[in-house]
Amino acid sequence: MEHLPVFLRLRAAPAAVVGGGQVAQRKIELLLRCGAEVTVIAPQLCEELAARAAAGEIRHLAEAFHPSHLDGARLAIAATDRKVVNTAVSEAARSRALPVNVVDDPALSTFIFPAIIDRSPIVVAVGSAGNSPVLTRWVREQIEALLPATLGALARFIGERRKAVQEALAPSARRSFWERIVAGKVGSRVLRGDAGGAQRDFERELRASQLTTSGATGARALGEVYLIGAGPGDPDLLTLRALQLLQQADVILYDRLVPQAVLERSRREARRVFVGKGATQGPRGPHTDQGRIHELMVRYAREGLKVARLKGGDPFVFGRGGEELETLARHGIPYVVVPGITAALGAAAASGIPLTHRKMAQSFTLVTGHPLEDAALDWPALARPHQTVVFYMGVAHLAHIVSRLSSAGAPLTLPAALIERATLPEQRTLRGTLQTIVALGREAGIAPPALLVIGEVAALNVEALAEACGAPAERAAIAAEAGDRTEGDLA
Repeated sequence: MEHLPVFLRLRAAPAAVVGGGQVAQRKIELLLRCGAEVTVIAPQLCEELAARAAAGEIRHLAEAFHPSHLDGARLAIAATDRKVVNTAVSEAARSRALPVNVVDDPALSTFIFPAIIDRSPIVVAVGSAGNSPVLTRWVREQIEALLPATLGALARFIGERRKAVQEALAPSARRSFWERIVAGKVGSRVLRGDAGGAQRDFERELRASQLTTSGATGARALGEVYLIGAGPGDPDLLTLRALQLLQQADVILYDRLVPQAVLERSRREARRVFVGKGATQGPRGPHTDQGRIHELMVRYAREGLKVARLKGGDPFVFGRGGEELETLARHGIPYVVVPGITAALGAAAASGIPLTHRKMAQSFTLVTGHPLEDAALDWPALARPHQTVVFYMGVAHLAHIVSRLSSAGAPLTLPAALIERATLPEQRTLRGTLQTIVALGREAGIAPPALLVIGEVAALNVEALAEACGAPAERAAIAAEAGDRTEGDLA
């Protein structure tokens, strides 16, 4: 480890910055956020720094650098484009045992600026000792994607209650208590902005912990359930909230539409329970009875566990999430609903088929293709022009769907598309018409999960879309080469 990662307290501390350009300005922004008293030594200032100087936010010395400018400073930064000046700043700082950073020159620096994830008071710093700023930025982006924007609120919530917990619980009981707060329903409520609910649950959890540690009760704290939409299949299309809760879950109830790549984003220690096809035999084929899924959710939550009910697409779009929500509410189980990208949206985007288009389709309809719901469908409405209709779960009944649409007045020349395993590497898209799509699907061996898209837009591809919009199809290659910057310059 070439650098010791530390956090300096600079509130009201004098800091000297030599240089008045854009690079210096980025460093000064960080110092001001930390409450430092910044003096800028530079003959001229960029527009942003000049405005700050005029507002009295920084002190400006319109002079050439002299070593005496560092007298009394707690930290020095050199951000000029002149090697001789930067070297002079480094030497003057070192002679005063003063931490110094010379931008773009680790050899002249005694510290570097890391890439920063700021969820104050939670702050994460990432560095590579100046070896790879671009890689450092990438790592920062990966971490930042996993940290809720409201994480700082949770840290403040905990900080404001530390004294009360210290007075209420013995030292041996505090760690497990705080772990339950951070990873449990209290933390979840704080992160989603429910301060009142978080406080009530906190007080309840604290009372339960006091009773448990005193031996007054053997009651187990109630867990919670997360109804999570896993999206159309590509794990990169999971929402940030879904990733966060998958990392907290103790048990994951998942169905056959959730690929292994999505499951691998969950907490490694979590128990995974398959509740899709293959459990029992039912009228639709092998599947887990929905009542059994309800039973598992309630049972695990009553054991004090955090349960992720992970469903393909979105929980409330043909996912029976409404039924599961009713069950949880009826049994008093706390829950969180996390929307997912429903299959129609994912498949359309991955296939280049816009569900709406001002010249072809002014609306779109999502329909279940299962025959049990056939009688409830308004087939004449689905056969009308100037719209897009997407059938879920309709591959096995494709001929029946085409027949009903045709009988309701849809022309056999109406474009149609089958999209199999949308957003996954093995995705296939077949385009045809109502007259040809059944034969095309049979010949290609299209199998679930797959969607049927009906409407004029189903015939579009990138080139056709560009022509329909009246614009030529153009392609441009854009290349950007990152300069040799310290970690923080790319933060």
